[in-house]
Amino acid sequence: MSATATQETTRKYDLSFARWVYQNVEGGDRLSLCMQCGMCSGSCPIGTAMDNGPRKLFMMIRAGMKEAVLTSDTIWNCTQCYNCVVRCPRKIPVTSILQSLATIAVKQGYAPQRPTAKFSKAFWLSVKRFGRTDERLVTAFYYFSFGLKEGFRRAMENLPIALKMVKAKRMHLGLPHRAKGAAELRAIIAAAEAIEARDRREG
Repeated sequence: MSATATQETTRKYDLSFARWVYQNVEGGDRLSLCMQCGMCSGSCPIGTAMDNGPRKLFMMIRAGMKEAVLTSDTIWNCTQCYNCVVRCPRKIPVTSILQSLATIAVKQGYAPQRPTAKFSKAFWLSVKRFGRTDERLVTAFYYFSFGLKEGFRRAMENLPIALKMVKAKRMHLGLPHRAKGAAELRAIIAAAEAIEARDRREG
């Protein structure tokens, strides 16, 4: 099964979407076993902050609501704690399914619509470059991903918080700190990206 496959439709409800997910999403073959008990959403530490939650999202897949599924914040808000996987009575790999759906959302152009996807990208840029997160860079990347004007507005709005963090020595001034072995991490990431690119070509 591969998350690189695509399934296009302009209809709001497409019942073939569920079958497509079963066949192309990692762990999707077990999704048909879901009995909608809600254990996954109930076990999620941030379930109440999600727009849908895993249980409802799986129901939406069955209903053929492709666009609603791939634009849902649920697939981006997963913290990968695996509580849902451990507690699922049907042993459904909920975390893997959410991660695969997020990958598909990126490939099919749905992810840029979501603020959580923008934040994830900003977080990744900092980690990839310096081997660790830098609050200032992550914040700047995220704010200005909404445009120059909106970026400045958000920056000025949150400036008092930033100054308090500096005063409390919770955020430093100067160049970003690099993690030990940052160069080696970048080499590993580059190798992983090359493998992913090769798999896409061959797939």
